[in-house]
Amino acid sequence: MGKSAVLGCLVIVLIGVLILGGMTVSGYNKLNAADQAVSASWSQVENVYQRRADLIPNLVETVKGAANFEKETLQAVVQARASATQVKLDANSIKDPESFERFQKAQDGLSSALSRLLVTVEKYPELKATQLFSNLQAQLEGTENRISVERGRFNEVTQTYNTLRRSFPTVIVANITGFKDRPFFKATEGADRPPAVKF
Repeated sequence: MGKSAVLGCLVIVLIGVLILGGMTVSGYNKLNAADQAVSASWSQVENVYQRRADLIPNLVETVKGAANFEKETLQAVVQARASATQVKLDANSIKDPESFERFQKAQDGLSSALSRLLVTVEKYPELKATQLFSNLQAQLEGTENRISVERGRFNEVTQTYNTLRRSFPTVIVANITGFKDRPFFKATEGADRPPAVKF
């Protein structure tokens, strides 16, 4: 083989290495950007959950003032809030499906306890009539809506990340560099069934 043939082979190999390296760097950068978007979206989810946790003590104190209010319902809210605030997730922890599921169950338990509290309040018209309770209830309802919106956005960003992570050739880069699939928020158990209406 002549010098020109060897040189030609080296040039082809070098071009191949450059193309492969470029694809690897590009794939890694895209994965990193998508991963950062998931983390940023998670921060918004944490913010709205924290807002709800901050509103609950004021709501509990307001409801405690009502004569003969059902203590069991109130205690369930206090305990659910304590459970929900003990389960912490940061941007790294949300990569673990088991931790993510524990967090979601704790938050869903708090949502359920709050729903029972607000239904129970219907029996206390004097409590519902107070301006403070009305304000807290409106803030809580707004926060629940924000939670739903932010969870939806989180799921969208997570889906984009997971799709990119599983796409070829990015999946090769993801496996080499340790990028894993991210879990989604799931609907609360029983959300697929309409509530029973009793008259």
